[in-house]
Parts: sequence; C-alpha cells; structure tokens
Amino acid sequence: MKTQPGQLPQQLKKGLASVYLVSGDEPLLVQECCDHIRAAARDAGYLDRLTFHADHQLDWNSVADECNAMSLFAEKRRIEIHLPTGKLGDGRKVLEQVLQAPPEDVVLLIISARLDAAETKRKWYKELQNHGVHVPVWPVDPEKFPGWLQQRASNQGLNITRGALMMLAERLEGNLLAASQELDRLSLLTDGSTIDEETVEQAVQDSARFNGFELVTELLSGRAAHASKMIGILRQEGENPLGLLSVLTRDLNLILELRYTVQPGDNPSGFLKKKGVFQPRRASAIRQAASRLGTAQLHQALALCSQTDRSAKGFDDLTPWHHLRDMATLLASKGS
Repeated sequence: MKTQPGQLPQQLKKGLASVYLVSGDEPLLVQECCDHIRAAARDAGYLDRLTFHADHQLDWNSVADECNAMSLFAEKRRIEIHLPTGKLGDGRKVLEQVLQAPPEDVVLLIISARLDAAETKRKWYKELQNHGVHVPVWPVDPEKFPGWLQQRASNQGLNITRGALMMLAERLEGNLLAASQELDRLSLLTDGSTIDEETVEQAVQDSARFNGFELVTELLSGRAAHASKMIGILRQEGENPLGLLSVLTRDLNLILELRYTVQPGDNPSGFLKKKGVFQPRRASAIRQAASRLGTAQLHQALALCSQTDRSAKGFDDLTPWHHLRDMATLLASKGS
C-alpha cells in the first residue's frame, strides 16, 4: 500500500509493517519519514540496526543472508537498504524472494531516490505493495512553498507575519533543508515573540547559504576555477553540503527534462517559469548547461551527486568537497 508523508505517523501508531519503502528527491522529507519509522521500530523492540548501500561493491547475497538469518538471542533487527539511484540492479531477485515471505524478526527499510515508472512495474515492487508500505516523497511545488513554510512554522509554535514569511520564502528558494534549519534558528532567537520582517532581516545570516546557491550557479555555468575557490570557502565556513546538493540535484534533473521537453528553436523561458525558476541568473545558467552538456554527462553528474551525498553522511573515505571539485571539472567540459 501507499501512504503520504503526512499520514505516516498516524499509520505507524496502528502497528508496524514488515517492510517500508521511502522514495524521493527531497532529503529533508525523506529523512524525517525514515526517522518516524526508525523511532516506531525502536519502540517496538527492533533495536539492532544493519545498513547496506546499493553501490557496485554491494554483495546482494549478504543482504539475503542477513534477511533470512535468525537474530542472535532472538533480538529483533532493522535492516536498511539505501538505493541512491533508485535502481535495484542485481538486487532485484534478492528482494523479490525476501518480500514474498518477509522475516518476522526484521523490519526492512528501503531508502531510495525517486523511482521511475518502469521500476514500479517490476515484481519486487508489487511484492512490497502486498506486504509493506511505500511512502513516496514529492518535491514541494514552488507556488506551495510559502504554505509549506507557514505550516512548518506553526508546527514549531512560531508566530510569523505574512511579510516575514514571504521574505523567508524568497531567500530560501524552495530549499527545504535550509528552511528547516532557518526556522530552528529563528525559534531559538525569538523566544516566542512574533517574527516580522525586521526580525528576519536581522536574524537571517544568509551569506554562507547564498554562497551555496551561488556555487550551484557557477557549477552549471561551467566556471570550474571560480567554483573550486567557492568550494574551499564553503568548506572552511563549515557549510553543510547537503543543502546545496539537493539544489544541484534538482537543477540537473530539470536540465534533463528541459532537453527532452523543449524542442530546438522553442523559448525555454515559459518552461522554466512553470518549474519555479524566476531568477534571471539561475535561468541563464540552466539554459547554458542544457545546451552545453550531453545527456550522458548529466547522468554522470547525478551519479556523482549520489556519491557526494554518501560522503556527506560518512559512507566514503573522501570528503563531499572532493567530489564537488570533481563535479566542477565534469560540468565545465563540453558534452557531445
């Protein structure tokens, strides 16, 4: 069965399913859904946790062995499988077998990028629908972002004026991770008082984050030298790379969609505005990248985004900033 992120907490109160699939390209919302599932599983006694990452080095037979093995001392376990590309590849048959009869002492959590239509027609997904829960996480539409921000502020007990809300929405540009961090900080700074435009102007120290947005623009524009310099500055300032990474991933997918949707000779401005791209500089960078970069190059960049994400979460020997420098070189070259 499927359930929406907002319905998940209530559903978890009714009992745990044997398997959950959380998929989508919004890191904050995916992370929060997974945290709800993890908390419910811990409360139900599933204390042991084992994590697999579905890269080219993963031995799927080891996943099958863990799913089928009895826990030591009869302890319940949580097994997590991360699918950074949304593709199972060699693991498809393993999951088909596991999902036909999910083990009783395991809660299986599959965390994936957005699934394409072809993947949802495969046998493993149908078995998951029969025995578990799929939580698809969709991006917040640009026109709905102020409403999402308002709801988020209300949930945190923040009283925010309409003008302050729109100022935040404009500055955050749909970045949910940055929005969550900003509201947390405003909550600490205002201590229950009303948040107005002056409060936002004084409290929001957005230079590092805007440098993050600026870095994405520089990467897409192919200015590798300047992008590399900015990467060094952001690293020194302690910037969280996940925020700018979510923006870069979104724009790379948008460029691919632009290449497939807009025909040669058409004006892409209408398409970009429909997708919430209003700033001239960002729109120009996206148009440049769409005309300069090849499809294979864009897919390679998305794969590098997944690698950077893993690195930022501690699952790589190299730093995320190392991979972002590779990204600068990749996006500066001209594709075929």
